Amino acid sequence: MTLGTADVSQYDQLFNNKIEQTLAEFAEFNPPQLASFPSPAKHFRMRAEFKIWHDKNTAHYAMYKQGEYKQPFIIENFDIGSSTINELMPKLLKEINDNDVLKRKLFQVEFLTTTNGDSVTTLIYHRALDDEWETSARKLQGDIDTKIIGRSRGQKIVLSEDFVIEEFSIEQKTFKYQQVETGFTQPNAKVCEQMLSWAQTESKHLTGDLLELYCGNGNFTLPLAQNFSRVLATEVSKTSVKSANYNIGLNYCDNITVVRMSSEEFTQAQSGVREFTRLRNIELHDYNFSTVFVDPPRAGLDKETEAMVQKFDNILYISCNPSTLKENLKSLCQTHHIKSFAFFDQFPYTEHRECGVLLSRKDT
Repeated sequence: MTLGTADVSQYDQLFNNKIEQTLAEFAEFNPPQLASFPSPAKHFRMRAEFKIWHDKNTAHYAMYKQGEYKQPFIIENFDIGSSTINELMPKLLKEINDNDVLKRKLFQVEFLTTTNGDSVTTLIYHRALDDEWETSARKLQGDIDTKIIGRSRGQKIVLSEDFVIEEFSIEQKTFKYQQVETGFTQPNAKVCEQMLSWAQTESKHLTGDLLELYCGNGNFTLPLAQNFSRVLATEVSKTSVKSANYNIGLNYCDNITVVRMSSEEFTQAQSGVREFTRLRNIELHDYNFSTVFVDPPRAGLDKETEAMVQKFDNILYISCNPSTLKENLKSLCQTHHIKSFAFFDQFPYTEHRECGVLLSRKDT
């Protein structure tokens, strides 16, 4: 695949190769049959960022190959991007090249879009943004129908909103999500929807309360909450916690509590090693936790968190790194066995793989 383009004819073979690699990598755990979830072959990325390359007073979208940061590659086609990104790119570039105020010292453009056409476009500069820029940017916002944000060192100018609202259909129920420009969101909306459906389906037969670590903006929290009496979710990012609480209200969920703390901090609180004022209004002992859901960063679960989650009857684990998942499973499978196993092709045409695992305690 060249930068930004997709050879659709190769997709099925590449997808099957990832399945075979996943089966081989986890064979030692004797998992059940792998459930595999493909991506659309084109227009799957809801987010994108481009450098702006200025050549002979003309701005171009550009990207760099890994390890080749001195040679920009001009982007003419970006068919891995969402339909909305593809619609916005030529319109935005024309307006930038026709307006010196918008073009001057512009060095990066970022797009955040949704499956329903909502979008935020961020223009990032190596100069201070003034009233003249804002006047031009407001006209641009109306002309190309996107929410414009301007950024430079120490400045953030939001002309309307700095978020989009995404919608996912899970088990015939629609969930709405605020996705903030600077917050983390899953880049492949269709695969994300499949991940949410898988997690909700696999947890339907579970009871009691749910503990969730690394909850982000409530992406998994909202559909999973349908299956449990109460949910206690933790997240360290202030931006994500704010969005999670916004999304809880947006979807009228009344059984979710979000606490801003890291998994390491919650592990200390759960074990009684340390007290936190952020938990002063929460009685952990009042929860009847049966299940823990984790969606950790690429480093996987640290040893203390790994030991803590082993105390739960059920562990639902979404992984963005098969290598660290495998290392965690070496410990988790001493006390639990794998009930369900899934592969999600979040990043087509790359080596990246995401997996889902449901584990249950061996003595249950």
